[in-house]
Amino acid sequence: MFDHQKNKLLLVGLLLFPGLTFADELNQANTAWVLTATALVLFMTLPGLSLFYAGLVRSKNVLSVLMQCFAITCLVSILWLAGVYSFIFADGGAMQPFLGGASKLFMPDLRKESLSGTLPESVFFMFQMTFAIITPALIVGAFAERMKFSAMLWFSGLWLILVYMPICHWIWGGGWLAKLGVMDFAGGIVIHINAGVAALVSALVLGKRKGFPNTAMPPHNMTMVVTGAGMLWVGWFGFNGGSALTSDGAAGMAILVTHIGASAGSLTWMCIEWRRFGKPSVLGIVTGMVAGLGTITPASGFVGPAGALFIGITAGVVCFYATQFVKRTLKIDDSLDVFPVHGVGGIVGSLLTGVFAASSLGGMGLPEGVTILSQLSVQALAVLVTILWSAGFSWIILKTLQKTIGIRVNPDDEMQGLDITLHEETGYHQLGN
Repeated sequence: MFDHQKNKLLLVGLLLFPGLTFADELNQANTAWVLTATALVLFMTLPGLSLFYAGLVRSKNVLSVLMQCFAITCLVSILWLAGVYSFIFADGGAMQPFLGGASKLFMPDLRKESLSGTLPESVFFMFQMTFAIITPALIVGAFAERMKFSAMLWFSGLWLILVYMPICHWIWGGGWLAKLGVMDFAGGIVIHINAGVAALVSALVLGKRKGFPNTAMPPHNMTMVVTGAGMLWVGWFGFNGGSALTSDGAAGMAILVTHIGASAGSLTWMCIEWRRFGKPSVLGIVTGMVAGLGTITPASGFVGPAGALFIGITAGVVCFYATQFVKRTLKIDDSLDVFPVHGVGGIVGSLLTGVFAASSLGGMGLPEGVTILSQLSVQALAVLVTILWSAGFSWIILKTLQKTIGIRVNPDDEMQGLDITLHEETGYHQLGN
């Protein structure tokens, strides 16, 4: 009798409130939004990041960058199915603090009715895959114009398994950092610090491009750069808003603060450059946008608009001077400024998340009993661990490949350009620099 009444109440509730769901029941609104967000995040890599990076390199290397981003997308997708997803999100038993389990290798039990929370597991699987795709693709910007294609494939695959997989599990898969209460809403630590540090190590191990820093190497196609940057901005709404995994105010707030952070980062970078060099550049304003987006990412589900404004302004200032310091003072050839924009931005944003998440500063609130200082200490620990793990294993992978298959093209191939020497194709009929 009780079960019959319960079922009647459930039916009435669903009729009166079609958005109402219960634990482990499909929510169609959430599913529709995360499906959309999944397409937006993949759109960030193909074509957004691909065009952004391709426009920044010299014309003789434009196809090589497009090829690298495309190949990484395919490679990561297969590795994700083969086991990376499982070792991040499946139950790891006694190993759970450090690594997930093997029960979801090749997803043998996945059905259309399989759920992950209120989403089909196929949707959650695909959404998380798009994050895994863009992370090694970001690193491409550090070794652009000089890395062997075969070495890039080996590095990207090994890095996904040895670096991305454990760190993602520790923070998003219920690992030990998650248990400590680290806050990383959409990947400031998992993606931006992780990729940024690996980019710095890659630039150091490969060495400088021939002619750097004395030879000017300006972007060959700024129209392509701005087109790609615009796609990144739009796609980032899925990146951050989709990470709420719901179609509610949390997703809406994440999108709002993402936009504010990007706008503030862009204008701040533009103004600094205008004052320092006399003219505002298109390259500067779009780079400031990326810095603002990367810096707001970890905080996007935890802070309010005022916090986002502060974080965006800070991103514009800190990332601008970090770029100048890495290139002009340290003379490190991180070709497309991956570390000073994404790595430094991710560090700044991850630390400021612990501050501006506080309800007293307009945020969504820290967990009960947690102070700003204690949350900051957890954020700092996660940042430090990620830096050390990413740097250490990135170096090991690169050095191993260097001693086996080699990682850098020969000087003649580098001078001629990777498009023709590695792929026997050119991006334009009349090839120049």
